[in-house]
Amino acid sequence: MYQTTRPLRSEYWPLRNLKYHVSHWGDAETHSDTMPLVLLHGWMDVGASFQFIVDAFSDAFVAGRPIWAPDWRGFGRTQSLTPTDHYIFADYLADLDQLLDHYAPNQQVDLVGHSMGGNIAMMYAGARPERVRRLINLEGFGLPATQPEDAPARYAQWMDELKKLERGEIVLKPYDSAAGVAQRLMKTNPRLSRDKALWLAQHWASPNAQGQWTILGDAAHKIVGSQLFRVDETLALYGAISAPTLSVHTNEDSIAQWWKEEYSMAEHYERLQAVPDCRIAVVENAGHMVHHDQPQAVAALIEAFLQAQ
Repeated sequence: MYQTTRPLRSEYWPLRNLKYHVSHWGDAETHSDTMPLVLLHGWMDVGASFQFIVDAFSDAFVAGRPIWAPDWRGFGRTQSLTPTDHYIFADYLADLDQLLDHYAPNQQVDLVGHSMGGNIAMMYAGARPERVRRLINLEGFGLPATQPEDAPARYAQWMDELKKLERGEIVLKPYDSAAGVAQRLMKTNPRLSRDKALWLAQHWASPNAQGQWTILGDAAHKIVGSQLFRVDETLALYGAISAPTLSVHTNEDSIAQWWKEEYSMAEHYERLQAVPDCRIAVVENAGHMVHHDQPQAVAALIEAFLQAQ
């Protein structure tokens, strides 16, 4: 199994009727004067997923720096005190806002997000520009544009899927062992080595009373969002970002793989023009899970961007 060089510590904190789980690295105190680095994971992932990047950081970069990564609501070890059957995207912004109030009060942070976490980071940096010193978006592309006339069908689909969840038709598949979970991770990402997959499996899933391993994620996340993705609102948020921003992509076009003709990388680049200070970096020989595929390259990009004058 993968051997970490910087141990991960867990902490739980009560927030908005949740027991939020946060992963910590480094020796810094919770409220250090050093600029905190906050890492935001993507859909069906966990905060511990950034371990490989944290291990790849230089000692000089990590020294005295608080580094932490929450498990979003309904993911990982963050526990809801009240059952829910759906999730609203805006809740992630409010969760992050209160997490920053706790871990970095009256202080800016450097914010890094992957995929869904990248989208959250971009939106938050527009809504709370004074809280973010520098912003890095790893493969967070947003969604295809929608039209108002799409709303009736979307709400109908959402209500239909809620009923399917109640009937047990929307579930997350269990696995016979941690090795089975690791195999699933490697199937999704063929670049992921077995030692890393086995390490991730311990954080991505846990054994249940029947001896099976279940994914640490709520099946309700598989339900379509009730609200449409509105490009005009997104561009307004992008335009309000004051932090220098780095958008990191890979040489593989993830957008084309997911959305075909509905949304393109060219459209994503066009949206990024709304960000006042945005530059782009491309990581070679990597897929969407760029922080797993090329942790050294991503760590180097993060260090260089955050330390630049």
